[in-house]
Amino acid sequence: MLALLCSSFALAETKDGAKDGDLKTEIKEYIAHHLQDSYDFSLFSYTNDQGEHVYIGLPLPVILWDNGLKLFSSSKFHHGETVANVDGNYYALYHNKIYKTDAAGTINYDEDHHATNSKPLDLSMTKSVVSMLLVFAIMFFLFKNLAESYAKNGGIASGVGRFFEPIVLYVRDDIARPNIGEKKYKKYMSYLLTIFFFIWFLNILGLTPLGVNVTGNIAVTFGLALLTFLITNLTGTKDYWLHIFDPLGSTMAWYAKVPLYIILIPIEVLGIFVKPFSLLIRLYANMQAGHIVLMSLIGLMFIFKSWLGSPLSFGLAFAISLIEILVALLQAYIFTMLSALYFGFAAEEHEHH
Repeated sequence: MLALLCSSFALAETKDGAKDGDLKTEIKEYIAHHLQDSYDFSLFSYTNDQGEHVYIGLPLPVILWDNGLKLFSSSKFHHGETVANVDGNYYALYHNKIYKTDAAGTINYDEDHHATNSKPLDLSMTKSVVSMLLVFAIMFFLFKNLAESYAKNGGIASGVGRFFEPIVLYVRDDIARPNIGEKKYKKYMSYLLTIFFFIWFLNILGLTPLGVNVTGNIAVTFGLALLTFLITNLTGTKDYWLHIFDPLGSTMAWYAKVPLYIILIPIEVLGIFVKPFSLLIRLYANMQAGHIVLMSLIGLMFIFKSWLGSPLSFGLAFAISLIEILVALLQAYIFTMLSALYFGFAAEEHEHH
């Protein structure tokens, strides 16, 4: 990925060389475009001798509902530079959103400079959606083969399953069992294993030349955190809810607890929502920051353009790339560990004498 990003920035410069201010702006726009979801996989782009902007990548299907189903390729937008004509309807790509417009691609604005054009219902296959489906397919076939090897070889993994078997056992023995408990950890194992490998594989995919930033998308991390939130509270025991709404138990008389409960109960209820919120922000912020730092360091190479500055920027970018491989695994571990910890709180039971 590092070499591809370097070539992308290099090809983005004009033949005669861009001014320093223009180059900085172009680098900022390139980074902002990389962090966003899009309707195609763009590997890199360059300006040819005729002054045309040439994009190298893979278009994806656009699926809209606008008085009927509209299905067409994202190549019709030409990366937002042209208007798509579909069955007499015109659609324009503006700030990574699809608006209905006219043949000239007119965008109307309100007082705050927000687009007022109508937006069709967008069901498109963006690169984040395709990436998640790809990871789903990889996980399905990978662990299907692992399960089949167990059945054939009497509980012994074979092939690539030998690499993943210790990781599965680690999630079970060092994450699920200690945090949830021996009695109830099994019913949460399917989710914990799925979420661990799903986040890990998506993070690794973000370091490939495809350049996807799925776990740096707050909508994706919100969905993952929402699943943990729902499982935690829907499987919570009576003791879990008693701890929230009666945290002091029978240690004090009821009239002495009322003033304390005015403070304690809102804090406990707020904690129900703070826990998943911390999950989504932690994953989103760490992965987003990693991509920004990496691409900013690469961009510095073309700003310095010196025998000292450029190699130093490349060396730092290479070091950050290696660290990001560790961070990809670490963030999957942290999300899974905290989810198991919350499940442990929900599954906790106390003996009443």
